[in-house]
Amino acid sequence: MGSRLLFFLCLLCLPAAAAAERPALLIMGDSLSAAWGIPVEQGWVALLERRLEESGQAWTVVNASISGETSRGGLTRLPRALERHQPELVIISLGGNDGLRGIALGEIRENLSRMIRLSRDSGAEVLLVGMQVPPNLGRHFTERFHRIYHELAEEYQVPLVPFLLEGVALEPDLMQADGIHPTAEAQPIMLDTVWTVLEAVLE
Repeated sequence: MGSRLLFFLCLLCLPAAAAAERPALLIMGDSLSAAWGIPVEQGWVALLERRLEESGQAWTVVNASISGETSRGGLTRLPRALERHQPELVIISLGGNDGLRGIALGEIRENLSRMIRLSRDSGAEVLLVGMQVPPNLGRHFTERFHRIYHELAEEYQVPLVPFLLEGVALEPDLMQADGIHPTAEAQPIMLDTVWTVLEAVLE
């Protein structure tokens, strides 16, 4: 009787053990990844989690995105997130708020660079997601800002999604009233933009 009870207890433990063995995918982002202004379950990260499950890919998606986050804030939080979740893949989608606040380009680059290095040092792969800023900040700043992501992707040989809001940012119907945050209808487009690069990384 005792051995039979032990057998059933082991069976009950199997799902938890299987879940614990699922690799973690950590997303460090800002309001664009935190689903600001819309239900969280409609955001592109939640849609990503659903797509992974439907395609039979066993990943635990950890969304550590915070509205208003900067690259400095992400860098500060990253070591603890890496220690806690031990991800196999880190998606870094930060810098937009830095650009809007006019933070020095050198600081933005260094913060993102350190995030890539910290992630790699922990044993994780990295996917970098680029952003663009409005032209009213000046042509030199906007061009140089966007170039940072391409330079880092080349320097560290990490895959790059050039622009998270590709096909969304210039479509008024896909943007909320503030003109900064995308609507729920835009989220599948954002997911497809990321998936175009992410799919090969997951394989």
